[in-house]
This record gives sequence, C-alpha cells and structure tokens, in this order.
Amino acid sequence: MINKVVGSADEAVRDVPDGATLVVGGFGLCGIPENLIAALVRRGVKDLKVVSNNCGVDDWGLGLLLRTRQIRKMVSSYVGENAEFERQFLSGELEVELVPQGTLAERMRAGGAGIPGFYTPAGVGTLVAEGKEVKEFDGREYVLERGIVGDFSMVAAWKADRLGNLVYRKAARNFNPMAATAGRVSIAEVEELVEVGELDPECVHTPAVFVQRVVVAPREKRIERRTVRKA
Repeated sequence: MINKVVGSADEAVRDVPDGATLVVGGFGLCGIPENLIAALVRRGVKDLKVVSNNCGVDDWGLGLLLRTRQIRKMVSSYVGENAEFERQFLSGELEVELVPQGTLAERMRAGGAGIPGFYTPAGVGTLVAEGKEVKEFDGREYVLERGIVGDFSMVAAWKADRLGNLVYRKAARNFNPMAATAGRVSIAEVEELVEVGELDPECVHTPAVFVQRVVVAPREKRIERRTVRKA
C-alpha cells in the first residue's frame, strides 16, 4: 500500500533547496505548518520566495524564517503584524509583492488546476495592475493575473490517512486547500493519522493525489492576538 508518511518534519523538508519557491497555507497563525517552518529554519536554506497570506509574527510562523534572513521575497496579502517584516522591507532587504487576498487564493487554486492565468477586476487602476495586461469584458476592465505554482507547498491539516487524503478543521482550512495543490511537491503536517478507509470521502478537503508527504507532528497553535471583554 502507498504510504506517504515520513518520520519527521526535518525529513519532510530534506530536499528543499536554496532559492526554492514555497506556497504556504495558513491565515495569521491559524492553520500554519509550524513544524515544517521550524524544520526549514534548522536546515538553514536561504533565498526563499514564499507565497502566503501573511508572514506570521516576529517570533512564530514564517516570521522565524524572516528573522534568520532566509526569505528573499514575500508574496502576500497582509503583513501588518510583523515589525521585522516592516524593517526589512523599508531597508530594502526584503522584496515584497502585495496581492489582493481573493486574487492570491485564486492564483494558488489556478496554479494547482493547471490554469496559467485569469482575469479579475480586483486591482484595476491601482499599483496592483502596473505592468499587467488589462482587458475589457462587457464594459468592465479586468487585469490578467498569473496562476502560482511553487516548487514545494506546505500545509497544516487536522487528519490524514497514509495515502495523503487531508481533512482541515474549521477556520484552519483557510488557504490550505489551495496551497496544497499549488506545489510540485506538497507536504502536509497533521495532528492525527488514521487508517485508510476511516475518512469519510465526502469530508476529504484535499485528495491524496495532490499530496506527496505527510508528517504527524504536535502543534502549539499559538494565538496571534488575544482579545477579551472587560469583566
């Protein structure tokens, strides 16, 4: 039987080279592949181009790779929770491409579906559209955006089987299903491994055909910003 489970996060990212393009799931600190990110920090790979909704916070998530200067370029929607990101960008150390959030999700999905490009109204007439083809459909202008395909994708799921079928939990699904399909090699860290046949096929969010490696790893699941009401 096919078995895509590897022994550790370090083994899962063993062949990620310098200069690789990574498509990473998660939203804030929710649903991020924190163990795979930490393994990349330990490996010391550099000059990475990372495509992800955001870059974590200063001391967790993708912010760890930023702190060690392993990221050359970020393609993101939101970057406002990371002071080191701001410092590196303003000093010219980090290249940044800001993408509207829905466009970023669709660029991942399109890349995973083999679609090289699509037209969207988001960003028309702004800096987002500079240098891109703009075309009119039914009297409205649309900008051409390219699908994204990374060398590797890294996602976090709730459950998986040994074949690589993935189930995400609630809000942690976010960008993960799109990111999982957008890497030539897709790596998933999961909380729980179940036997083949235990997952309801109707509840599988990412089919095994898109996943090459699975690692079972405990996760901290830090809270990005805690907000409470006064007593």
